[in-house]
Amino acid sequence: MSRLTSYLQIKLGFLLLGFMHFSILCGEFEWNGFAAQGLIRAKDSGFVNDSGNLSAELTEVGVNARYRLTPSWHFAGQVVYLEGGNRYPDGLRLDYLFLDWSFLNEGLWQGNLYLGRLKNMHWLYSSTRDVPFARPSTILPQSIYFDAFRDVAVGNDGAALHFAHSNNYGDFKFGWSLGRTHVSYEQGQMFLGRVVQGRVRQDFDHQASFYWQPHLSHFTFGSVLIDSNFSYRDTPLEPFFSGDFRVRRVLLNVRYQLESWEFSSEVQQERLDIDGFFAPSFNHGQIGQGGYVMAQYRYSPKLRLFSFVDYSVSNKHDRKGNQLHEISGGRTPKYFAYQYTFATGLSYNFTPKLNFSAEFHWVEGAARMAQVVIPDVVNNDHQYWQVYSAQLMYRF
Repeated sequence: MSRLTSYLQIKLGFLLLGFMHFSILCGEFEWNGFAAQGLIRAKDSGFVNDSGNLSAELTEVGVNARYRLTPSWHFAGQVVYLEGGNRYPDGLRLDYLFLDWSFLNEGLWQGNLYLGRLKNMHWLYSSTRDVPFARPSTILPQSIYFDAFRDVAVGNDGAALHFAHSNNYGDFKFGWSLGRTHVSYEQGQMFLGRVVQGRVRQDFDHQASFYWQPHLSHFTFGSVLIDSNFSYRDTPLEPFFSGDFRVRRVLLNVRYQLESWEFSSEVQQERLDIDGFFAPSFNHGQIGQGGYVMAQYRYSPKLRLFSFVDYSVSNKHDRKGNQLHEISGGRTPKYFAYQYTFATGLSYNFTPKLNFSAEFHWVEGAARMAQVVIPDVVNNDHQYWQVYSAQLMYRF
C-alpha cells in the first residue's frame, strides 16, 4: 500500500466522521473523542528517546464514531494523532474504518461480518489499547503488546468474522480475520533497525481466536493463533538483502473478574523465521516466549490500582543471551535476549470525563525494544532501567 493510499484512507476517515456529524439530528450516529497528554521518562534506555530525559511525547488525540445504516449495517471508524517518541512513529493515522454487518441475531446465536480496515478483537486488550481510558495501564505489558508494533497489531485491511453463542455450558466466542497492514518506512526501521534503507511490507496477517466463559463463572479462558508474513525489499546502497520474516504465535489467556478485583494473564510462544536479509542464502529460525500476570483493584469508584509482572525471551534456547552475544562477536550484550518488568500504578477519575494515571516500571533487559533485528546497543547500554509516566486524559 502506498503513502498516497494511506493518505486517502485518512481523508476518507475524516469525511466519514464529518458525514456522521451531519447525521446526528437523525439519531443514527454515535461519536466519542479523547485527548491525553503526559510526561514520561525512560531513564538509562532508548525506550522513549535517545537521551533518556523527561519527555512530553505521551500525546494521544482521537475521534471515533459509529453510524447506523440499518439495524443490521453499521460503519465505524477512528482517527488518532499520536506522539510516542521511540515507542512508535509520531503523526496522524486511521486506526480503523470498517463496515459491520450483523447477519445473524437469533436467540442464542450472533454473527458479524467486518470489511475494511479492521480492529483487532482477538487479544484480551487489543480492542481497547487504542483508547487511553480503556487500557488497564498507559504502557501495556510489552511481551504481548509490543509498542513498536502498535500500528500493525491494532488492526489491518481485510475481512473478519465473529460468532457468539450461549448455552448451558456458558458463553462462547469465535473470531477469524485475514488481511494486511501498511508498514510505514519509520515503522520498518523500528522493527529492523535504523541502518536499513529498504521497505518492509506485510504480506498477510491471519488470526483466529476462541473464548469461553463457563456458566455462572467469574473466569474467561481464551486462545489465539496468529500467522503473519513480512517481506523486505533492499536498496542498492545498503549491506542488506531482500528477505522474508514469518511470525507464528500461539497465545493463551485467562481473566478472573470480581466486583473490586480483576486478574488477567496472557502467555505466548512465537516462532520467527528469517529467510534472506543478512545474506541471500541466510536462513534462521527461533522460538521466543513471553507473558504477564496483572492484578487490578478498584479501591473506590474513583481510584483503581494495578500491578503486573512481565517476561519475554527472544529465544527459549538462549534465555540468558550467551549465544546472541557470541554470534554477534561480542557487539550485542547478553541482556538483549530477554526482558523482565515489574510495573505498578494508579488511575484516578476526578470526574467521569477527566482521569489521571501514573505508573512506574522497573526493567531488566532489552528484548522488547524497538529495532529488534539489528538492536540499538548505543542508546540501550544499561541492563537495568526504569520508566516513569504520568498522563492526564479527557474524553468527550
